[in-house]
Amino acid sequence: MSQAHINPAAIAASIEQAINHPSLPPVSQWQPSLCGDIDIVIKSNGQWFFHGTPINRPQLVRLFSTVLRKEQTDFYLVTPVEKLKITVEDAPFVVVAVAIRDENHQQQLVFTTNVGDKVVLDTDHPLQVRSVAEQPKPYILVRDQLEALINRNVFYELVDKAEEKEIAGDYHLGLWSNGQFFSLGLASEG
Repeated sequence: MSQAHINPAAIAASIEQAINHPSLPPVSQWQPSLCGDIDIVIKSNGQWFFHGTPINRPQLVRLFSTVLRKEQTDFYLVTPVEKLKITVEDAPFVVVAVAIRDENHQQQLVFTTNVGDKVVLDTDHPLQVRSVAEQPKPYILVRDQLEALINRNVFYELVDKAEEKEIAGDYHLGLWSNGQFFSLGLASEG
C-alpha cells in the first residue's frame, strides 16, 4: 500500500478557504411554513437584540446571519422546518472594513461585514448609493437580496480613493473593482 503524498501548502490553502469562505446553508431552498414573529431586531448600526437585550456573542450572531432570508421587504430566520419573522431597521449587515487586493493586475475592493462576510465589489455584488435626508447612504449587496450598509469611516475611505470618470456627459466620483467602475455619485462642481 503506497503512502499518499501530503502537500502542506495545499492543506494550508484548504484551511484558509474554509475559514475565509465558509459555506452557507441553502436557505433559499428551504420552504417551511411561517411559524410567527420572534422579537429579534437588527438595529441600523448592525447590533442584534433579542427581547431588547443585545446579543453579545459574535458566534451566535454569525450563526443567525447565515440563516437570514429576505422576501420582498420582510426578513426571516429560516431553517428546514421553521420560518420566523424578525425586524431589520435598515440593512441586516454593516461593512466595517475595506481592503484593496490586486488579482492578476486587476484591482478588487474586498469588503468585510460585521458578521465576517467578505464580499468583492463586482457585478454580482454591486455598490449603490441612496440619498437619505440629502445625505449619501452607500450599500453593497452581500448575498440573496441581503445588503450591508457601508459605515461612515469606510465610506470616507472610499471617497478618498475615488477617481473621476465621465459617464453620459456627467462626471462621477467612483471606484474600480474587477474591471468595472462603480459610481459613488456625481462629482461636485467647482
